[in-house]
Amino acid sequence: MKRKFRLTRSTDIKRVRRFGKSYAHPLVVLFVFAAQGTGVRVGVVAGRAVGNAVVRNRAKRRLRACVDGLLPRLLPGWDVLLLARKPIATADFQSIQSAVKSVFERADLFVEEGKSNVSA
Repeated sequence: MKRKFRLTRSTDIKRVRRFGKSYAHPLVVLFVFAAQGTGVRVGVVAGRAVGNAVVRNRAKRRLRACVDGLLPRLLPGWDVLLLARKPIATADFQSIQSAVKSVFERADLFVEEGKSNVSA
């Protein structure tokens, strides 16, 4: 995922987590918050409960890879935060992908078919 599509500042991440609406799944929690910008910014977080640094970084890489495939379909104007949960450490990539897709669908963040929001 390109840097321009990421939430990088801790203040932005705290704002999305505190004021955003959450959608839970056993593997991930999705927080969404309306943003002033025209694009979508995505942050990925994994706490210590997920595992050691190697496991946390692997979980974040896998979540970013899942979001990267869905990025062109996401509605503009949202800040999104994905929080990894402990079972993600042992989950396979397909189940993580379906979990991410299901929380995005529940949050109604997909644009209609035939339209795209991201240009390379």
